[in-house]
Amino acid sequence: MSIKVQNISKSYKTLKAVDDVSFEVNDGELFGLIGPDGAGKTTLFRILTTLLFANEGTATVSDFDVVQDYKAIRNSVGYMPGKFSLYQDLTVEENLKFFATIFGTNIEENYELIKDIYIQIEPFKTRRAGALSGGMKQKLALCCALIHAPKVLFLDEPTTGVDPVSRKEFWQMLKRLQQKGITILVSTPYMDEASLCDRIALIQKGKILKIDTPENIINNYEKIIYDVQAKNTHGLIHDLKNYPNQYSVYAFGEFIHYIDKKADFNPKDLHDYLKNKNHTDIFIKPATITIEDVFMDL
Repeated sequence: MSIKVQNISKSYKTLKAVDDVSFEVNDGELFGLIGPDGAGKTTLFRILTTLLFANEGTATVSDFDVVQDYKAIRNSVGYMPGKFSLYQDLTVEENLKFFATIFGTNIEENYELIKDIYIQIEPFKTRRAGALSGGMKQKLALCCALIHAPKVLFLDEPTTGVDPVSRKEFWQMLKRLQQKGITILVSTPYMDEASLCDRIALIQKGKILKIDTPENIINNYEKIIYDVQAKNTHGLIHDLKNYPNQYSVYAFGEFIHYIDKKADFNPKDLHDYLKNKNHTDIFIKPATITIEDVFMDL
C-alpha cells in the first residue's frame, strides 16, 4: 500500500480543515482528490508530505510513518505544490540541477524518467523560470519533483490556471509516469479531470463524501437528471425552484439541471408548467450524468 490515511483531522483554531479522513492508495495507482477550493486538499497534502502535523489520526507513505519517518518520506516522494515554488531567478537548467543536487543525484542519472517532459522545455533551458509560461512552469516543476526518481508523486492542483491544451498534455504525461510504476496522488477542483484517475475521493469541507472509480460513482447514481433550457434563463431557474416536488435545481453549462422528487415524474407536466409561466423555446431531456452532478447532490 503506497499511501494509508486513517482518521486524519486537522484544525486551524476554530476551522476544521480536515475532518476524520481515511483512504488508501494502491501501489502504481493514479488516485484523485476532487473538490473545490477550501475543501481541505492542500492541508491533507502537507500532512502526507511531512510539512504539517495532524491533530488526530495516522498516515503512512510507502510504509513510512509521516511523523516518525519524515526524513525517509522526504527522500522517497516528489511534491509539486499548487503554487509555483521554484527559484524564479534561476534558469530552467539551474533549477533542475539544484534540486538534483539536494537529493544527491544528477540530471543524467534519472534523465530517462523526465525525458518526455524535459525535451519540451529544453529549448528554453537558459531562460529564467520566472519568464516561463504557465504550461512551461508546470513542466519544469514536474521535472524537479521527479529528478530523484520518487516512488510516490504528490501533485496539488497542478493544472489550475493552465490552458486546456497544456492540461491535456499534463494528464498524458501523468499516464506515462504511471506506466513506469510511480504512484500518483493528484488533487484538482476540475470535475472533468476525475474521469482520468483510476479512483477518486470526493471531498468537501474537510470530509470525504465518496471513494470509488469514476465509472462506479456515475453508474451507481440512481436519480434522473434533466437538461432544461428556455429563453429566459434567470426566470427559468426561479420557476424551476418553485415547481412542486423539485429536488434540485442548478446551472450546468448552457442548461439548467433539474431533479424531481417523484419517481413517476413526467417531463410533459414540467413543460406545461413552464409554458404557463410564459417561457418560450422550452427544451427538456434526460441529461448525461457526470461526476459534477454526483458531487452537487452529495
